[in-house]
Amino acid sequence: MATRSRTSFQKRQKEIARMEKQRDKLARRAQRKLAPPEPEGDGLEGIEGIEGIDGAEGAQEPAEPTDAPTAVTG
Repeated sequence: MATRSRTSFQKRQKEIARMEKQRDKLARRAQRKLAPPEPEGDGLEGIEGIEGIDGAEGAQEPAEPTDAPTAVTG
């Protein structure tokens, strides 16, 4: 019979933990609702070295006109 009360106790503890988690979640939601909204952006402001990058990663600078291969006509 001790096993029955033990499972009931475990179920009760699980239920209490669930209710506490739900309460914490509601408190976090309320806190977010009351807090001023954060400025929206692309999220890259805090990354060092990102200032000089234009476009996608791995993009190369255009070649100088003297470095470009010339077409041979003939």
